[in-house]
Amino acid sequence: MRRVLLEMSMSLDGYVTGPDVSDEEPMGRGGEVLHEWMFAGRSPAESKAWQTKHFSGVGAVIMGRRMVDLGIGRWGEEPVFHAPCFVVTHRPAEMIVKNGGTSYTFVTGGVTEALRRAQDAAGSRDVLVNGGGEINRQFLHARLVDEVRLHLVPAALGGGARLLDGARSDLGLVATAATATPLVTHLTYEVERGASGAS
Repeated sequence: MRRVLLEMSMSLDGYVTGPDVSDEEPMGRGGEVLHEWMFAGRSPAESKAWQTKHFSGVGAVIMGRRMVDLGIGRWGEEPVFHAPCFVVTHRPAEMIVKNGGTSYTFVTGGVTEALRRAQDAAGSRDVLVNGGGEINRQFLHARLVDEVRLHLVPAALGGGARLLDGARSDLGLVATAATATPLVTHLTYEVERGASGAS
């Protein structure tokens, strides 16, 4: 059964970016610490192979326009997604096609339309809501998520964007798994039946 997954790295003080996100610092000041667990001890080639494997079970990806604007140049001509990506935006744009199966389709009808189109593209495979923080927050608030995967990094950023700002007390998260390394604690939550609008 296909699922809608939401995945994000977070600091101990609840931030998913550092302050002052910019072209020069797309994760904000100090925000790169949130992703160090993915790359520590791996060569660039090993890191890319790990990310490609990480996305291998995903049939489509949803992300926000700001994330794409800041990341598309850095992701290169063959991004690790290897799947169609649906970009939630207010600014229409032509589809961008990259090598290896990654494409970026710009969706102006909001998160519900983006999810519908992503599920159509994914078929029986999972859809991953992959950021940034604002888009992930909208999916949580709209109850469109089946499973939440948080990667809690032992660092404090002191500012930036928070995933859970404005979260409802009845978010309906049930802890199902937790594993830890010195660099990160992986937390998995199922969204209680009836609390998710996804199918």
